[in-house]
Amino acid sequence: MLTSVMIGNKISEARKEKNLSQAQLAGRLSISSQAVGKWERGESLPDIITLHRLAEILGVDLNYFSESVQSEKAVKTSVVKTFVESSEVPSAEPPSGKPEKKRGWDMSSWNWVDADFSGLHNLHEKLSSSNMQRCLFIGSEMAGLLLKSNNVDGCDFSHSDISVSRIQSSSIVNSFFTSCLLKDSEFASSYIKGCDFTGADFTGAVFKSSALLKNTMAGAVLNHTTFYTTQFADIVFEGTLSDCAFDNCDFSGVTFQNATLLNTFFKNKSLKRIRFIDCQADKMTYSFLKNGKADVSGITLFTPEEV
Repeated sequence: MLTSVMIGNKISEARKEKNLSQAQLAGRLSISSQAVGKWERGESLPDIITLHRLAEILGVDLNYFSESVQSEKAVKTSVVKTFVESSEVPSAEPPSGKPEKKRGWDMSSWNWVDADFSGLHNLHEKLSSSNMQRCLFIGSEMAGLLLKSNNVDGCDFSHSDISVSRIQSSSIVNSFFTSCLLKDSEFASSYIKGCDFTGADFTGAVFKSSALLKNTMAGAVLNHTTFYTTQFADIVFEGTLSDCAFDNCDFSGVTFQNATLLNTFFKNKSLKRIRFIDCQADKMTYSFLKNGKADVSGITLFTPEEV
């Protein structure tokens, strides 16, 4: 079983292999050297987002942090699960009323590779702590799903209903969510990179302390969508954003192009790294952007009646 001490030793070994001091590694991660020292002594663990950045800097993948002998279950599952056990992500209360009858199978805590699960129904919490690689979930009815401590790589959820779901402390990379329903879903402490959300509906969705990196958002519906302390990198937003909020988010390589911004809240000390190309915004949104020192030269003011 992986322990924080074992993982700390591996971080130390990889750091020394790269000829990096604790201070140098900390600087590249924008954290304190004391935090790196605590990892290496097994006193604490990085969160899942920092773990990915750590692996990239040290030139390793998530498998490196696993035990030398693999169990039947996926190594990446063990790694992700170990790291997120230290995270404090609140669980939503179960819905009131009579519970819906659920399937008898439990797909949690397992390694699923190259499997076609298209058309699955009502899994709810029975898919957590799993490693899923190149699996198909096309056209599945998965509303109310709980993905907690999952590693998802190269999977396809296109045309699926994943509304009112909770995605917590998970790593989701190179996966497809085209024309997917994600209404009123919550993403917390999750790392999402290289995914295709073309035409996905994020109405009412909430992102908390997560990373959205190099994802495709063409035609995505952003309506009453909220982002708290979320990291964005290399993303283009298009279309209409209505009643959305970007609260204390970090932006790098983010562009709003041919976008209409309606009643959208931006709270950040500096929004200088956001580009706006051929965009429109109402007076309130325009004011939020100017207050954050954004370059608003690519934005035209309009009144809501003109939309």
